Amino acid sequence: MASDSQITVDVDYEDGTDESPESYPDLQDKIEKAIDVTREGLEQYDNPAVMWTGGKDSTLTLYFIKEVAEKYDLDLPAAVFIDHYQHFDAIHDFVDHWADEWDLEVIYARNEDVGAYVEEHDFEPGDDIPIADLSEHNRHHVRDILEYEEDTFPFLLDTYVGNHLLKTVALNDALESHDIDGVISGVRWDEQEARADETFFSPRHDPDIYPPHDRIQPILQFDEPAVWDAFWHYVVPDTVAGFPDDGYVPQSGDDLPNGLTQDDIPVSPKYFAGFRSLGSEVSTEKSDEEPAWLQDMANTTERAGRAQDKEDLMERLRDLGYM
Repeated sequence: MASDSQITVDVDYEDGTDESPESYPDLQDKIEKAIDVTREGLEQYDNPAVMWTGGKDSTLTLYFIKEVAEKYDLDLPAAVFIDHYQHFDAIHDFVDHWADEWDLEVIYARNEDVGAYVEEHDFEPGDDIPIADLSEHNRHHVRDILEYEEDTFPFLLDTYVGNHLLKTVALNDALESHDIDGVISGVRWDEQEARADETFFSPRHDPDIYPPHDRIQPILQFDEPAVWDAFWHYVVPDTVAGFPDDGYVPQSGDDLPNGLTQDDIPVSPKYFAGFRSLGSEVSTEKSDEEPAWLQDMANTTERAGRAQDKEDLMERLRDLGYM
């Protein structure tokens, strides 16, 4: 495992302190900052990787990485996809399709111990998994790090133990096994209170909690409307042949120009269907019937469709390495 002394990059860990999306008043300001942070991340770190969920934020981040890597002749990093066993099938299909389309190396981070137990016992989400049947590695996390005292935990992603084992432990194990020193993440200041104080380069150097690394966060300054503006005026026109160069905002899943279909567009079909945030199949609901970018973003909460027990624990989960 890398030690703190091995994180020898020359970055400003204070960059972004006391800022908010309003500090970058128009879309071009936000894009220029994203490009600068992305370039610095790709140049400074020996082995960076991008977290990719198939969601809008991580796909926007991946777009900036692809553009910067091509423009400045930098290596395109691998993408890390955390497979927590409770994804919508459409998410797997989307990631597989666009990874192939964009020639991406994808590292699938999984908690194999939990996954094997669930498969062996034919468990469904919500079934209780005995702590005693977990590997020593997972028992250590449950008992010593989480200080969880119950005999079982529910096989659910958006719970304290479930989220930590299925996402954070899976991620940290992948960081260690692939010797990743910089994690390029699509978190945003406005999406969750626990992320509001993040900076563009954020250290994670405590070896007792995670493999020492830095978080590189190029789109902190984007709010939800700006993400969608970037998609329909930059991401999609730049990556989809036949899409209008000056952008086009579809009003429904069938309203795409020039004979294009949803399969041609690097936007998850779940957003077309009315989801605004993508979590797990069993704990995320659509927000409306309209596509995400047409919904009332000013007066409704983006993550309202997500399980609130995990949302309420977000700050503690982030202290343990959650994104």
